[in-house]
Amino acid sequence: VATDNYEQDKIQHSKQLSRVFDEAQSILKSIRQRINSLNIERTLPKQKRSSRKKSKAAVAPIWNPPTVGIRGKAGKSHFHVSVGESCNLYKTTKRSALSLQQRNLIVTDLHGLTKEEALSKLDSMLPQWTCIAMEGSYPFIIPVKIVCGSGNQVLSEA
Repeated sequence: VATDNYEQDKIQHSKQLSRVFDEAQSILKSIRQRINSLNIERTLPKQKRSSRKKSKAAVAPIWNPPTVGIRGKAGKSHFHVSVGESCNLYKTTKRSALSLQQRNLIVTDLHGLTKEEALSKLDSMLPQWTCIAMEGSYPFIIPVKIVCGSGNQVLSEA
């Protein structure tokens, strides 16, 4: 019996709304036509002026010696990262190499690990590093040096 009442109430409500829409249809149509006929045009943004003055000094070409016989490995051998709560990371500035050396730098070595092992090790260390950062001083960020070597770039895609 309750479901019959519910269904009947829905039908009654729908009929009442249909009457409202029928009455308002002509008013809404005229409003739409007025808005469409306004033909509003957007103005172009202001041109930005360059504050730099272009110097007309000639630039000397740089001589790059040939790399034949040089056997360096590709990529970076280590990365410096800032670790802490994500809400505090924007409060930091990039530290110089000297300030990174003065603080107790946490070093994690990923040599000889596969990509999966390296990611697993970093994922397991991150909560510990975050805890150390939160126990430190403002802005609760610590530098971490991740050593990965520059070998065959297995970890560079991680």
